[in-house]
Amino acid sequence: MAFNLPLRHELKFFINEMQYHLLSNALDHVLHRDPNGDENNEYHIRSLYFDTAFDTALYDKLDGVQNRDKYRIRIYNLSDRVIKLECKTKVGSLISKRSLSIPRDLCEQLMAGDPYGLETTRSGLLTDMYREMTVNLLRPVVLVDYVREAYLHPAEEVRITFDKQLRTGLRSTDLFNPHVPTVPPFDNNDVILEVKFNRVMPPYIRDLLCTYCPNAQQSAISKYTWCRRFEDKEA
Repeated sequence: MAFNLPLRHELKFFINEMQYHLLSNALDHVLHRDPNGDENNEYHIRSLYFDTAFDTALYDKLDGVQNRDKYRIRIYNLSDRVIKLECKTKVGSLISKRSLSIPRDLCEQLMAGDPYGLETTRSGLLTDMYREMTVNLLRPVVLVDYVREAYLHPAEEVRITFDKQLRTGLRSTDLFNPHVPTVPPFDNNDVILEVKFNRVMPPYIRDLLCTYCPNAQQSAISKYTWCRRFEDKEA
């Protein structure tokens, strides 16, 4: 676990569709749209999450372990033009993320559980991936799909996202297959609101959240654990 990385705050909330529409409209007037979004300020994210042979990431989350790592490979709009290997680190109530663009052949190698050659890399993230794959048998476990809408502001590097249409690929790990059957893990149409910032949330952002989502309760939401709920594990 890398403790020398810059740490940020990350607040998560479940909100309903009405709250989403009201807050999204308000943010669209005061913040910047994500440049990666389409005309509706949306893009599709698919992540392939990895876990150890003992499901360490899953059980650490369910048990409330304060300091933990989670590895994933992420693509956008079901394309292999940009492939990101990421490790998200949780340190108490703060988060950090390491990210590395990788070519498709390396992605396929990691998906196959093959750590060959990673021990000679100069990338700290790939070195850690090699250690986890060889020592703890890190391997791909679940696909997580959703549509993201994001708003940005330079003050405190605020990033506000709405993650919608969450779906799980169940036991499939076929990252690049657009026809993988997926199902929603939620019983309703709740949207996941995430607010990230460096040190202090700007007051006007906090005011907007309180105005349009007054009853939203902060929650330790994990899309990864929700998407493994059909394996008889609790989110």
